Amino acid sequence: MTTTEYDLIVIGAGAVGENVADRAVQGGLTVLIVESELVGGDCSYWACMPSKALLRSGMVYRAAKKVGGAAETITKPLDVAATFARRTSIVHDWNDESQVKWLQSVPIDLARGRGVITGVKEVTVGDTVYTARHAVCVSTGSVSLVPNIPGLVESKPWTSHDATSAKTAPESLAIIGGGVVAVEMATAYASFGTKVTIIARSGLLVGQEPFAGEMVGDSLTELGATLLLGVSPTAVSMKNDRYVIELDKGAAVTAEKLLVAAGRTPRSSDLGLENIGLEAGSWLDVDDTMRVKGFDWLYATGDMNHRVLLTHQGKYQARAAGDVIAARALGKPVDDSKWGTHVATADHEAVPQVTFSDPEVASVGLTAEAAKKAGYETRVVDYDMSWLAGSTIQADDYVGKARMVVDEKRKVVLGVTFVGQDVGEMLQAATFAVVGEIPLDRLWHAVPAYPTMNEIWLRLLETYGRPS
Repeated sequence: MTTTEYDLIVIGAGAVGENVADRAVQGGLTVLIVESELVGGDCSYWACMPSKALLRSGMVYRAAKKVGGAAETITKPLDVAATFARRTSIVHDWNDESQVKWLQSVPIDLARGRGVITGVKEVTVGDTVYTARHAVCVSTGSVSLVPNIPGLVESKPWTSHDATSAKTAPESLAIIGGGVVAVEMATAYASFGTKVTIIARSGLLVGQEPFAGEMVGDSLTELGATLLLGVSPTAVSMKNDRYVIELDKGAAVTAEKLLVAAGRTPRSSDLGLENIGLEAGSWLDVDDTMRVKGFDWLYATGDMNHRVLLTHQGKYQARAAGDVIAARALGKPVDDSKWGTHVATADHEAVPQVTFSDPEVASVGLTAEAAKKAGYETRVVDYDMSWLAGSTIQADDYVGKARMVVDEKRKVVLGVTFVGQDVGEMLQAATFAVVGEIPLDRLWHAVPAYPTMNEIWLRLLETYGRPS
């Protein structure tokens, strides 16, 4: 680097920050990206990629055992050591050299170190002060929230970082929380033979359709996990190098390792927000172009704006932000209308998500309850996916369920949820239907190939009833 002045400075070189920077460079701006850890961020090294790698081997193993002809050939247990080795290969042994080379090729300049906002359009990294001509974008993400439970912090529990980067599987694992991280790591480690106990006060996968958590819970039980739902931990201590988790109903759980998966908190306590009149450690409230409210130069993408804490949605926001920052900097037209080029409209009611549990949970848009709360007049259509011809081919004794939530006034799909083996790969069609607000009478002409599981669309429409 030969300059300390750039059109845009991005703090955080995770998947989201990289996308902001890339789009801005494509738009004609000069960009500096600041990173204190690994280029590629949590998604590449401690979240999306390693967690799914740990899950995949067990998924394939069990899927093969559900298909006659393949099942008979499986005579050995899952190779846990090989599963961990594959994970390590996928994260490049926590080396970011390839991603740094990509930055250089764009080109995007990189500053290693902690970025602190020290003034208007000013970011300090170590002893160097960088100035942005047009904008600063915060893409620092979030970290695991450790609840205020007596003894918990002192016991040094696992967070998601530890669970996805572990070298071996513990004999036993207790998990506090019932969300996506909790059920995915419970699924992975139960696959490894670890004795897993989930402690979830509010249940599993709250916010999804209720049957999703129920079906995933049944599967976890079949895998050997113990589910303690509706109870809360009251204290944590260590005894003989084991965690002792006391519960509010008088019982206690002991385990070799303890994973805290009870939510997220913004990675902004040391960002220097107080230097520009914001509260240190806070989320950043943005408009649909990702500009922080009250500022004309500050943007926030990904987890930091607390809109949707999902990597793919953060990357979607990043594309909008990078493009609009470039447009504003160069005096070009800004399209901030609903579904416009420079906004992240899908954040509100069209978010897709896959929980890589076993069975998988794939959803997009609003649940039945969320649609009701939003004031829509709805009809809910459910279908047993085991009745599909494609499911019969996919696995013996396939178990799955689908739900479609319809806006009765407009006759469009508001939300879809699939629960079952391999349903994650079916989600994009549902996303098109929701985002495109495709009328039901037009969806009848989207013919699903036979015999695939995509025939679920025909069955849902038949159950709803064809318009006269």
